[in-house]
Amino acid sequence: MSTRSVWALAVAGAAVGSAALWVHLGRPAAAQPPKDAPSAPRHGGDPADAAAIEKNAAAFVAAFEKGDPDALAAFWAPDGELTDVYGRRLTGRGEIGKAFGELFDRNKGLKARVEGESLRFLTPEVAVEEGVTFVLRPDGSPPTRTRYSNLHVKKGGRWHLASVREAPYLPPSNYPHLRGLEWAVGEWAAAGDGGETEHLSVAWAEGQNFLVATFAAAVNGLSVGRSTHWVGWDPRDKRVRSWLFDAAGGFGDGAWARDGDDWVVKTASVLPDGKPATATFVLGPGPDGTLRLRAKDRTVDGKPLPDRKEIRLKRVR
Repeated sequence: MSTRSVWALAVAGAAVGSAALWVHLGRPAAAQPPKDAPSAPRHGGDPADAAAIEKNAAAFVAAFEKGDPDALAAFWAPDGELTDVYGRRLTGRGEIGKAFGELFDRNKGLKARVEGESLRFLTPEVAVEEGVTFVLRPDGSPPTRTRYSNLHVKKGGRWHLASVREAPYLPPSNYPHLRGLEWAVGEWAAAGDGGETEHLSVAWAEGQNFLVATFAAAVNGLSVGRSTHWVGWDPRDKRVRSWLFDAAGGFGDGAWARDGDDWVVKTASVLPDGKPATATFVLGPGPDGTLRLRAKDRTVDGKPLPDRKEIRLKRVR
């Protein structure tokens, strides 16, 4: 468990209400930040001041767990402010303490954790901290997450909260890494002279962290293959990657690289009979709004296969 502590403002939802929490960066259980994650980066400032903020945080946690609203309010500057996720603004220790008292009257046994993202010292007496809080209720329900921004000020040699602001938490999205493929979202189809047809469906998964593509091929109306591909961002390798699943039982993955307007996908898979297979696919926008797709460098069980000619799929309107 990390020993770093941070200020945080947390909201436990309509059933819990709004509360300001200066909480310890503990990392217990799934659905919360991972255990022993690295501390949020600190920019500038005296390490002794960062340590002082940490020391105060531990005291805040103790006061919160005791349900002591007056002790909690004392961590704010006398004219400090608290603005909750609904835009409600509390000014001064009296209003803030009253809000804590009402919270503790309605709810018992609340716990909280915070994932700090940054601590920036604007001057030796002013610091800004940002991150995400997790409020946990004793009934074991999923934690409520809230984004926070806290302004710390140093007065009379002590650090106080001048302002605490919270905002709705929006889950992180990998859309910026995948938007280069957004042109492919939709339904696509192609038909050959020999009765063969191909159909490609591309759609965003919820949260836009993945694109889900389904490819189906048929000859004279009889299915000869169907596969589903999940395309996402690999944060470890810093590249677009895909995971493919064949309806017949095969599976594999692919590494994506951009080449001008095209995407080159190098895949390695296991066929339903257990044999390894590799291939390189090239896809990109074609003339007249088509989607170009071809396969090359194909192998099965180490033996090369001929390249497949490019097909052009038209958008199905």
